[in-house]
Amino acid sequence: MPGSGQSNDRRLGLKASQEVVVVAISVVLFVVFSATLNNFLSQGNIIAILKNVSILGTLAVGMGFVVVGRGIDLTMVAVMVVGVAFSIWISTWGIDFTLAVICGAILVAAIGLFTGVMVAIAEVPPIFATLAIASSVYGSGRIVFASDVLYAPPDIAWLKFVGNGSVLGIPMSVVIFGAVAALMGLFLRKTRFGRLVYATGDNPNAARTTGLPTRPIIVTQYVISALIAFTAGIIMTGLVTGIDTRLYNSSLIYDVLLVVVLGGIGLSGGQGGVRNVIAGTILVGILTNGMTILNFSYTSQNLIKSVILLGALAIDAIINPRDEQTSQSGDI
Repeated sequence: MPGSGQSNDRRLGLKASQEVVVVAISVVLFVVFSATLNNFLSQGNIIAILKNVSILGTLAVGMGFVVVGRGIDLTMVAVMVVGVAFSIWISTWGIDFTLAVICGAILVAAIGLFTGVMVAIAEVPPIFATLAIASSVYGSGRIVFASDVLYAPPDIAWLKFVGNGSVLGIPMSVVIFGAVAALMGLFLRKTRFGRLVYATGDNPNAARTTGLPTRPIIVTQYVISALIAFTAGIIMTGLVTGIDTRLYNSSLIYDVLLVVVLGGIGLSGGQGGVRNVIAGTILVGILTNGMTILNFSYTSQNLIKSVILLGALAIDAIINPRDEQTSQSGDI
């Protein structure tokens, strides 16, 4: 339909404009903070920004992948902390840490598989399914581990390299984030499965009617999202030598959503990509670091980011209004 094509072109144009605005705001904030904050441009602070951004950005790549398919994954932080904590926990039994990490990856993949089945086959709305599963995963982990903080073995060379190593002067954590982002970008844009994800997110009913395997696609998305969250957890463990499971109770999952929506990936699905995630990650990373240097309280930072998230959601609702087809296919 001509009208539909024009509407899609308009939406893509607005999304591109949003991405440009986000990049411009990032540049302005960087310049302002550089000029007004004494320690902002210090080598230590720039490295801190990059390392923090690597964790947030890696999580956001997984979240963005799910959102493109018209879903949402609130299990990511729970999966991250419990999966890594499980790996550390079983390594205390005398199991090689690398093997323990593989076991942790299998565990989180199983959680992602279960989440995908609940969403795709049981047809539980994603926001409710992932919220309930996240709480269950975290609660189970707290009971099993009986400790809030678990520390990795101190003599793991590759884990030290992840946390403190660098490639051509770039922190290894940032290199891993870049690799995850690049692979996901290629996966979404250059593979048949990626195109199916966009088709499913854009119009689930039409995708199902034309015979596309929408249920396996959705299940696979949640498995991949869980594995990406686990990767972010490994990065964090390398940086701080352990994992604090109480991170689940922080605002990190909302920061991830902020990155995705602010960057320009529409919650209605079928649009956006890794480039949007990178744009949103840079902005949120710079903003958070600047507020920290300015000694904004944790509560104040969360308030500011919440207001920004609300504004981004409002903009997304305007750019991607809920039409009849969307309402029939279900909310996220």
